[in-house]
Amino acid sequence: MFGLPAGNELTFRGWLVTVIVCTIIAVGLGAGLGLKLVGQIKTTEQKQAVPMTGPAPKYGADTGLIDLPPVITNLANPASAWVRLQASIVYDKKAVPKPQLLAAKVAEDVLAYMKTVTLAQIGGASGLEHLREDLNERASIRSDGHIRELIIQSVVVQ
Repeated sequence: MFGLPAGNELTFRGWLVTVIVCTIIAVGLGAGLGLKLVGQIKTTEQKQAVPMTGPAPKYGADTGLIDLPPVITNLANPASAWVRLQASIVYDKKAVPKPQLLAAKVAEDVLAYMKTVTLAQIGGASGLEHLREDLNERASIRSDGHIRELIIQSVVVQ
């Protein structure tokens, strides 16, 4: 065939079969990959079609936020250490007719509490967490449960 000797004819046929087999494999792999990519694109489009909603708000629309006046006092131990605490309260608007009055009462209670705290009690992350929990409990008691949370904005000890 094509003027080649008889021994080379088998080699040419073997080469031709190899090329055809490789072509068939390449077409099959290409088709499989194409189908997989189309499936992924459809899945991505379906995910994007679903409206993304953020996490539910922690507090409802019936809550208000009010800043407490800064509390500046000395600590119980060492007596030379001063602390400044700034906080806000999240309260129930429907249950609290005068939030400014409640904020003043809570600030007074925070002041009285901070005078009993030592520097060792509020040191570190766990101390700050305990302080937050104690102040939240006191604020809730002072407001008959109408304060949902007392948020500590800053604590400075000097």
